[in-house]
Amino acid sequence: MQIQALLRKRLADALETFSAEAAEFASMVRPTQDPKFGDFQANCAMPLGKQLGKPPREVAAEIVAKLDVEDLCEPPSIAGPGFINLRLREDWIAAIASQTLSDDRCGVQPTADRKRFLLDYSSPNVAKPMHVGHIRSTVIGDSLTRILRFLGHETITDNHLGDWGTQFGMVIYGYRNFLNADAFQREPVPELLRIYQIVNALIDYRKALGSVGEAKRRAEAMEADIKEARAAAEAAAPAEAKKAHKAVAALERRSRAAAEEVEALQTKIRAVEDDPELRTLAEQHPQIAVAVLEETAKLHAGDEENLRLWKQLLPYCMDEINRVYERLDIRFDHTLGESFYHAMLPGVVEQLRARGLAAESEGAVCVFLEGFDAPMIVQKQDGAYLYATTDLATLEYRRETFRPDEILYVVDFRQGDHFKKLFAAAAQLGIADAKLVHVSFGTVLDQAGRPLKTRSGTLAGLVGLLDDAVARAYEVVCSSEQAERLNPPLSEQEKREIADCVGIGAIKYADLAHHRTSDYKFSLEKMVSLDGNTAAYVQYAYARVQGILRGAETSEAEICARAEKKKDRVMVAGQPAERSLLLSLLQFEEVLQQVREEYAPNLLVDFLYDIAKKLAVMYEQCPVLKAEDAETRASRLAIVTLAARILRQGLQLLGIGVVPRM
Repeated sequence: MQIQALLRKRLADALETFSAEAAEFASMVRPTQDPKFGDFQANCAMPLGKQLGKPPREVAAEIVAKLDVEDLCEPPSIAGPGFINLRLREDWIAAIASQTLSDDRCGVQPTADRKRFLLDYSSPNVAKPMHVGHIRSTVIGDSLTRILRFLGHETITDNHLGDWGTQFGMVIYGYRNFLNADAFQREPVPELLRIYQIVNALIDYRKALGSVGEAKRRAEAMEADIKEARAAAEAAAPAEAKKAHKAVAALERRSRAAAEEVEALQTKIRAVEDDPELRTLAEQHPQIAVAVLEETAKLHAGDEENLRLWKQLLPYCMDEINRVYERLDIRFDHTLGESFYHAMLPGVVEQLRARGLAAESEGAVCVFLEGFDAPMIVQKQDGAYLYATTDLATLEYRRETFRPDEILYVVDFRQGDHFKKLFAAAAQLGIADAKLVHVSFGTVLDQAGRPLKTRSGTLAGLVGLLDDAVARAYEVVCSSEQAERLNPPLSEQEKREIADCVGIGAIKYADLAHHRTSDYKFSLEKMVSLDGNTAAYVQYAYARVQGILRGAETSEAEICARAEKKKDRVMVAGQPAERSLLLSLLQFEEVLQQVREEYAPNLLVDFLYDIAKKLAVMYEQCPVLKAEDAETRASRLAIVTLAARILRQGLQLLGIGVVPRM
């Protein structure tokens, strides 16, 4: 059910005799900000009156006279200079809600405009653990996939793994130089992680040694600049003082960033020099960064031994990643990593050259694109290919194999320039048949507003965050006090299942609750709270309905069967709290369509939170089990059942589960 679309259609019909742009004027139907003005409002009479040379209120009256909405609305009213206010009839709301209750799809009709979407998301590098930076791409991509599929579109998901780059050269080098064979035999994945971390630490150490001096000089120079700027600000005339102090503040921000850079570099240096084993290894492997690049180049060149190691070690890395996906309930149709496209890369470069789109510049092969200051490099001076080359090969393969109508790249906003160039190059190459969209997202921050890191200074590991979230959920929703409120009390097995559902849901929900382009601060305490806009709050709203149904000695299935039998006579929307909740529930399809149009799952999160809050208001104002008569009790049981079904379906579309008791 799309109420707003239905009203726009009725209004467009009424406007046909007024303007050739009837649909455009009808699109001005919007939900009202204040319920006293009804449920929806149209302000088309003002611009139409200007076009017709008539007073807007007169035009509004003429529109209302032609508007056929008496089957679903109370008589329209006109307010102010010509606003047309529409209030839906309570019996119509109740009838549509009753029909929705017996519908397996909660009133959401499969789209008539079916498209084929290919979604590229998650895409971790396989030689190292997944970290917090992967959570956003993974859960945003998964929720968009679920929503598009539910709306009736065809979806193809492809996890474009980084299984062929420098990170694997690091693993190969570490395997040859630092492997503990016994440990690898016992537990291969932890041992591979250990050697990767050693190589990474030693490379970071050498880089830090080479750049810390210059970073210190920059930081010291900024301190001197700040002193001069402060003095200038103090001496500035009143008219210039504000501007001068702003300049000081800007310099101070840059100075803090420079100081943080120095500290980060020094932390990497100390991590090695304070560890006797790492210090010894650093002395023994002074050219480790170059050696790693050589191992990577050998792999790409088809070196027999490096290929053998790659094939041997890749399954262990994939097992670790797949365990994380299993825990998150994430699945992909295809997992085609960079290695899959490697043989295609020379052909991509040759094709670009043949079409006159690429040329050599300082030994590298570049594509010069109009509107960009820097070219897109597709082959380096040493012959190595880049991400851009692989992405062009990937796009061409997807175009020929899957023939999508739209490709969504759910990737960090910092890759924005890369995708602009990629899309521009694809258009010139003639392989941009599909609509190409960079679904960008912001950064997960700590409470100080910096990118979330572990104590070691690396990005926080995803497995550790999931473990922490589940443990925190157990403390909050499975405490002795919480468990003993229920009859019968929760068993230990139930507690563990609830903690897992709530904890994993908390991580996903908190990420999806923010608009994807926004940064957000990571706080487990807030994420797992039973108060506020959290997964736990919405999951509890669902569980509370299940408790009410148990108290009424009935079930969702029985109430839905009754609705199917009675069709449109199972609910009454007589009280404001009942009406408000039902009207929101009937907007489920419209919300999903908005998510599809804006690639913004936060709109669904907001909708579910609003439903949960309105349920709480209804319980307070309209008792269910203690309703004044049997008919009212049956109606309210039907209302809360519909709410529970939509909460469950909505959470499922976000990749979040529910539990029957909390």
